[in-house]
Amino acid sequence: MNNSQFKKIKFVAFIAILGIAVWFIIISPIMKFHDNEDKLTAAAKRYFEINSDKLPVGERVRTITLNTLYKEAYLEDDFTVPHTGKVCSLENSWVKVTRVNGEYKYYTYLDCGVLKSFVDHEGPKIKLNGDSEITINMGDEYKEPGVSSVVDNEDGKLKTDDVVIKGTVDTSKTGVYEVEYSSFDKLSNKGTVKRTVTVVNRLGVAIKRKLNDDNYFKGTAPNNYIYFSNMLFRILSIDGDNVRIVSDRDISNVNYDGISDWFKYFDSNLTDEAKELIVKNKYCNMSINDSNIDSTKCSKYGKKTKYGLLSITDINNANSEDENYLVRKTITWTSNSVDKKNSYATRYIFSDTDRVYRPFENTHNLGIRPVITISGSNLIMSGDGTAGDPYKLKDYKKVVKGSKLNTRLVGEYVNYSGIIWVIQGIESDGTIKVISDYSINEEELRRINYSDKIKNTQYNPTEKGNVGYIINNSSSKYIDTSLAVNHDIVVPIYKKEASYNKEIKTKKYKAKISSPNIYDMFSAASSISKSYWVLNSSTSTSEYPGVSDTGVVMYGAESKYYSYGIRPVIYLKKNVTIANGDGTSSNPFNIK
Repeated sequence: MNNSQFKKIKFVAFIAILGIAVWFIIISPIMKFHDNEDKLTAAAKRYFEINSDKLPVGERVRTITLNTLYKEAYLEDDFTVPHTGKVCSLENSWVKVTRVNGEYKYYTYLDCGVLKSFVDHEGPKIKLNGDSEITINMGDEYKEPGVSSVVDNEDGKLKTDDVVIKGTVDTSKTGVYEVEYSSFDKLSNKGTVKRTVTVVNRLGVAIKRKLNDDNYFKGTAPNNYIYFSNMLFRILSIDGDNVRIVSDRDISNVNYDGISDWFKYFDSNLTDEAKELIVKNKYCNMSINDSNIDSTKCSKYGKKTKYGLLSITDINNANSEDENYLVRKTITWTSNSVDKKNSYATRYIFSDTDRVYRPFENTHNLGIRPVITISGSNLIMSGDGTAGDPYKLKDYKKVVKGSKLNTRLVGEYVNYSGIIWVIQGIESDGTIKVISDYSINEEELRRINYSDKIKNTQYNPTEKGNVGYIINNSSSKYIDTSLAVNHDIVVPIYKKEASYNKEIKTKKYKAKISSPNIYDMFSAASSISKSYWVLNSSTSTSEYPGVSDTGVVMYGAESKYYSYGIRPVIYLKKNVTIANGDGTSSNPFNIK
């Protein structure tokens, strides 16, 4: 055999192999597919011959699926996708029958993977008016936008009035609603498109509706409660499209000159999620005198900042029939000064007039309630604004039963040893620093003082006769410390009166139970607190600081002989877990 003959044989062999491959891969499957189409059509005809009552009348179309024909035994052998063994689509393969010129006409569509019948099987294309995703405010009216056009690949343009719309939108409830639009061509092929309507409760919109034409909540304001960084705040007012909120309680006692610096510490105790909700704002800082102390309009604002204080104009705007939720039974700084050395504070007591303001020297440590502006576009995730169900935003973190307490947040409440505590912070070693929400009511602990034998006025839990020693040792009779640890406490020492971040030195001690630092979170008097000692100390022998029954930090030579109570601070073990509760004052965490 010469070379030319060998090449011919190779070519013929190649053609033969190619032909076999084409037959096996393409021609045979196509022939099998068409054969299955015929079987499907024949089966459908048998079905309608036996079930003639199911034949369509008029211009209607009846459809029988491959699945139904299998189930009712009109077909035996499975129709499979070539070379896979996978069964052809049971629901998307069908035979439609309709009456044309008095005779029934059958249209068969078989869907077997890459092989599909050349029959009109696509529904009309529906184009919506407006967007396919809409967001509206809770309480707004939902106006159905409808559709702009319906076009079928075989039947052309169809009537928009024939589109069937299903689904309702309840704008009284937040949620995601789906509206479906359907249209059919002459062969009853269905075309659908969906629109998603999200009903949201935007904070700014909700508050504007509550306030109607006013900008401020007034009087007792029973429906302006909101959680921020899992701490309870009150909604103060609308400011354009944004919302101003104020802490529901005094957070700490701070000297006026140290407030800007203290705000940095406050910021460090907020969650990152909460900080994202804040917008900087200008806060009122106009000077106040007798001529403008009753004003409801601010004449001067400071630079934009993240945190501010209540102004006297804020408080005046909240008055209603001798009720004002902004005036507490504590003495709390306002943002308004008298001069460079004195500023105004609200005071529920010590009133020599009908006014609730009194000037104090800026060196005094009085209560502070931060004011924050948050974007009105933030969504209310739950709550109705009442004390029992405050608004919660996206920064709110729900508790998981059985989780560790040290995964929770500053400001949440804990029930332990029959006492309600507030989380002051999570330490680097995992322990949880908590402070009692009120003064302990045990007789032995309500009235204690320094021993006459004590010469050093500084707080010291290791020195007998020292208030620090009495608190650390006597309190354990009434407080279960099985979940607490002996922990480092830092005593700040000042030249005279305490001033934020102005201590001249510190001393470190070990103690299980100690007094609060007046600058720490939630160390200011609560509405039910009585007097208590603090650990802020002075180098002066005449200074014995404590917080009086009126919530004021007291100093003076005679304070050595004062009898104060205690508000214990302890550190809970890092492995303490949450048994139940949601961390609120009304439903605190129970721990184990």
